[in-house]
Parts: sequence; C-alpha cells; structure tokens
Amino acid sequence: MKAAVLHAENKIIYEDIELESCNATEVKVKVMAAGICGSDTHKMTSVWKYPLPAIMGHEFSGIVTEIGSKVTNVKVGERVVVIPFIPCNECEYCLKGQFSLCENHGMIGSKSYGGFAEYCNVPAKNILSIGEMDFEEAAMIEPLAVALHGVLNIKPHLGDVVAVFGAGTIGMLVIQWLKIAGVKEIIAIDISDEKLAEARAFGCEKTINAKKEDLYQKIEEYTNGLGVDIALECAGSKITQEQCLLITRKKGKIGYLGIAYSDVTLSQKAFENIFRRELTLKGFWNSYSAPFPGEEWTKSISFLQKGQIKLKDLISHRFSLEDTQAAFNLIINREENYGKVLILPNGSEN
Repeated sequence: MKAAVLHAENKIIYEDIELESCNATEVKVKVMAAGICGSDTHKMTSVWKYPLPAIMGHEFSGIVTEIGSKVTNVKVGERVVVIPFIPCNECEYCLKGQFSLCENHGMIGSKSYGGFAEYCNVPAKNILSIGEMDFEEAAMIEPLAVALHGVLNIKPHLGDVVAVFGAGTIGMLVIQWLKIAGVKEIIAIDISDEKLAEARAFGCEKTINAKKEDLYQKIEEYTNGLGVDIALECAGSKITQEQCLLITRKKGKIGYLGIAYSDVTLSQKAFENIFRRELTLKGFWNSYSAPFPGEEWTKSISFLQKGQIKLKDLISHRFSLEDTQAAFNLIINREENYGKVLILPNGSEN
C-alpha cells in the first residue's frame, strides 16, 4: 500500500510499504479521511520519541475491509471511526476506569502505524460504527471527544459566563459543547480577527482580540468587574495559560486543554490569584472514560448524527496522501490561514 512515512524531523516520504493481514482480534480499515492534530506537528518537529520510520495520524475514519477470525463486533463494509488510544487494562488507572491516565497505553499514529496511509490495522475494540456519517466529519470525532472531555469535567452550570482562549479547532469544538451545556455567555479570545469572526458565527456572544484590545479591561467590562466563572485554555500558549488565572472570578474554575509547548512562568499576581481567589484548576488529557472509550465518544457520535454539532465549516484544507508533506509544511510554516487540515488517503468520498 501507499503511505506517508515519517523518516526524520519533518521528513515525510510518500512510498510503498507492506502491511500484513490483520491478526485474529484486528480489523483492516481503508482510511477515507485523517486529520492532522496540533500534537502531530509538535511531536514530529521537536520531541519525536517513538520508533522510526513511522506513520502518523490518530484522527481518522474509513471502511472495514478485513476482519480477524475472532472479531464479532463489526462486519466487512462497515463505516467506522478509529479510537487511537489502546489502554493496557492492567494499571491502577485502567482498573479504576480512568483510561486517559493509563501508564502503559499504546497509541495508533505514534507507537504503531496510523492513518496517513491507504490502510491501517486496528484492534477491533478500537472502532465504533458511524452509520452513514460523512467520513470527513467522522475523522473529527477524536478532537470532538477531547473537547467534550474537558467540558464534561469542568462541569459548567446554566448561566455561567465562560472564556475560551484559542479559537482553533479544539476551541471551536469546546464552544459548541458549551452552547449545548447551556452556559449564559461565551467570550472567545484569540489574536486572529478571522478566527474570532468564525467564533461569532458559531454563537459566541462576545470576542476579544488580545493583540489589539486590552484583555483585562474588556473582561472587566463584559463581567461587571467580577471576572468569568470558567476559563478554558485551548491555545497551548504560555501567555494564555497565565491569563486564565488573571480573568477568573473568585471561586471560579480554570480548565487546561492546550499543550504546554514551553516553560510557563507565572507572575506574582497570577499565582496569588490561585489561593486568594480560591480558584479550582483542572487539566484534561485525552478523551476517555469508562466504559471504554466513554461517553465522550458515544455522545459525540450521537450529537453529530442529530446535526447538533457542526464540523464541516471547520475544515479549511484537504490534501491527497501524496501531498502529506505539503500539508505539514502549510501548518508548520504558517504559509496561510488554516483550520482543520485533512488527508484523504483514498481520494474524496463519492
């Protein structure tokens, strides 16, 4: 089969590789759509610590073309989404049903071959049926579940005012889940007018361009000087990771979904706000709960199928498998504005 194979830092080669038949408990998936995650670009340019050559891609959907002899939960021809996380089911966290914290997990797209290929062998327990759902939307179920994992666990209340830092893919998905959760008002914060316009189109009542406006003055204006009830950090910026601590009201909550790409140094005021305002800080990693893969995944599929979540508008670019390197260059070099970037290994869906 053809695959986009990572050989070194930001060196992806489109080439032929051999893929074995799936084993007794696996299925072979013909990959129809695969998303590039922000963690993909970070890992492959700075901290790749897995075997090379590798095939990345952990957000993908497709069609089952082969099943192992012991597989009973799926049929050939079924349309599915792949769950990339493979819990060990033996560590203390797995035994508690806290799968996101598994200490010895596998990961499709880093520890084993992923979705930037024409086909991928996947454990049968790591697929969910998507019915007639569009493959491109289904490829975004993984980040949608990540966003829901954060929203479910920060526990927003009806009437809350919530600030969302970063109006990228995860931020926009968080905004949609917050609307469903019934919060009173969402304030989107970014440094791109284009992304903030998109946030308003998705129902954000207020937006702040932190590069052009005084963030703290605007938050004071929008919240009558109190601060927001919840701040959700989705940008992965050391600047916004600190700003969350400065705009949240007393007894408020802060949720971190963005990855820390560098050291975060806090000002005295930001740190003191944690205890003087008695803030609750929570971090959210991955998207899994019990029973595996958890309500984050099953609810994401259900709400998508009912048309209550919009994903298509978040997709900005589509690349062929052969052009995977160009897709990564677009993101890494910021060659133009982008939203969700997809790889279509077997061409567009008919």
